[in-house]
Amino acid sequence: MSEHVNGTYRDQTVLFPNTIDQYIEKENPVRFIDAFIDSLNIEKLGFKHSIPCETGRPSYNPSDLLKLYVYGYLNLVRSSRKLERECHRNLEALWLMKKLSPDFKTIADFRKDNVDCIKPVFKEFVYLCKSLDLYGAQLVAIDGSKFKAVNSKSNNFNEKTVALRLKRTEEKIAEYLRLMDENDKADSGKAESLKVNELKERIDKLEEKKQQYEQVQSQMKQTGQKEVSLVDPDSRLMRVDSQRLDVCYNIQTSVDAKKHLIVDYDVINNSTDHHQLVNDAKAAKKTLGVERLEATADKGFYVMKDLKDCEQEGVTVFMPIPATVNPHKRYGVPEPEFYTDRFVYDSVRDVYVCPAGEELGFWKCIHKDSPDLGRVYKAACCAVCCFRSKCTRNRRGRIIFRGEFEDTVERLKSRLETFEGKEKLRLRREMAEHPFGTMKRAFNQGYLLLRGLRKVKGEVGFTMLAYNMRRAINILGIGVLMALMKA
Repeated sequence: MSEHVNGTYRDQTVLFPNTIDQYIEKENPVRFIDAFIDSLNIEKLGFKHSIPCETGRPSYNPSDLLKLYVYGYLNLVRSSRKLERECHRNLEALWLMKKLSPDFKTIADFRKDNVDCIKPVFKEFVYLCKSLDLYGAQLVAIDGSKFKAVNSKSNNFNEKTVALRLKRTEEKIAEYLRLMDENDKADSGKAESLKVNELKERIDKLEEKKQQYEQVQSQMKQTGQKEVSLVDPDSRLMRVDSQRLDVCYNIQTSVDAKKHLIVDYDVINNSTDHHQLVNDAKAAKKTLGVERLEATADKGFYVMKDLKDCEQEGVTVFMPIPATVNPHKRYGVPEPEFYTDRFVYDSVRDVYVCPAGEELGFWKCIHKDSPDLGRVYKAACCAVCCFRSKCTRNRRGRIIFRGEFEDTVERLKSRLETFEGKEKLRLRREMAEHPFGTMKRAFNQGYLLLRGLRKVKGEVGFTMLAYNMRRAINILGIGVLMALMKA
């Protein structure tokens, strides 16, 4: 009869290896973290205390604390108190920190004081991966996702909610005062006295809340703010999905198509992705060091001016065009066969050709001072056209407006009709959603620990670096990465 596998008796003498290094296998990720951080110029990246002071108590080396944070974010440990605990009990952390055990305040202050240095570290890793041919530098997917801020919905106000809460608080105070008056009229007793004291305590608490709401209301009037968050002033109420709102930050990423590695990131507190396409595409193009780049995004980024600006910056965009809900109804177009998209524009002759074969020539500009803002085209034969009842109800005949950026939109439409364009739209989701899914599900880092836009950018930088590092390790392996770094 076989026996169970037994461990070593706790009082038995054991001969441990002579050095800590012998406990860490050659393929352990901490060896790569150690080598990568040691390869950085910490002083050039701007980390505080990178040069030791001549007087006073010696400080911790910033590279050691940076290694601890990178290790923590890579292994789902972000809290400074938990990182302090790891330095005492985790063999990998002991090896990485060379048995140093800074207290949680020192660990937290390092992240807080060096938030502006995290993105340069992230970019250094991008350059390393680029030298290892892990970036295709041809197509990137741009997307945004909401990460929960350190601010509850109850501590977020707009003009409507603060007015409503102020009204409810005043009504509650008035109700408690009425109850106190009723108690005063009734026979006094010990029980009644206790009830009155309880009501007074409740009124005092409500008065404090009322003052808080009045201060918020006054602040919004003075500054012109439409929204105020009490705990994290930079956070905003955003739509997380079709059914849920939460106080968040909007995290923007650009993901390369080759290995799904993040090229660049940004943190904003706008609830939508409008007007972010150009900034994200330019940042990705600069990081990759290319003259031309293709970018795909969802329709949440769709702004016609941004499409034009991207073309001028050497970025070719592939994105779906949002559908408008019956835009022809207000223009009096009765039949779908005569909707505006059925009219073909002839750029050589500067005319529109209708489905019946008639031409609509240039009529006038929308703005005389700025003719490029829009042009209006009108048909001359509408009065005698047999299709007029199907085409328009306008007594002046059929009119078509051509916007300033219509040429850019038409070029986008033609790209989307090709097989290449359809394929890039299909690839967008698996490129852009993969990093966010990994961060929020596998890393459990869909919520933030720091407050304020500047600090949040530094915190998100650690998450982005951890994601890229995990991808590179999974693709190449520790041994290959170490060998290529040495080479």
